[in-house]
Amino acid sequence: MTVKLISPKALYEKLANNEPVFLLDVRAEEKYSDYHITNHNIESQNIPKNVIFDLEENGEEGLQSLPTNSDIVVTCTTGNSARKCAEILSKKEYQVTLLEGGITAWKQYLERKHNDK
Repeated sequence: MTVKLISPKALYEKLANNEPVFLLDVRAEEKYSDYHITNHNIESQNIPKNVIFDLEENGEEGLQSLPTNSDIVVTCTTGNSARKCAEILSKKEYQVTLLEGGITAWKQYLERKHNDK
């Protein structure tokens, strides 16, 4: 099953166009606290990946806060865990898009943008 992808550049442009974005960060809570993607039109949520991996056993209690009728951009540090989470969520009928390269690629993109000025 293929998961839709969004590049850091495309996400940046969405934010620049004031499009609302729901971002699900599946990293551990302390990593999320240290750094996560913020913007006035991002609704960001942190649900660690193990909660999503354990959905089969534990049911979907941890997901009540996720929107069922709009796109969810899923991210982690490099995109690998987020890909697994996105696949699980899309099987559960959530509309998910994976941030390519995760937070690492996002930070690199911002750095390049900043250095190009």
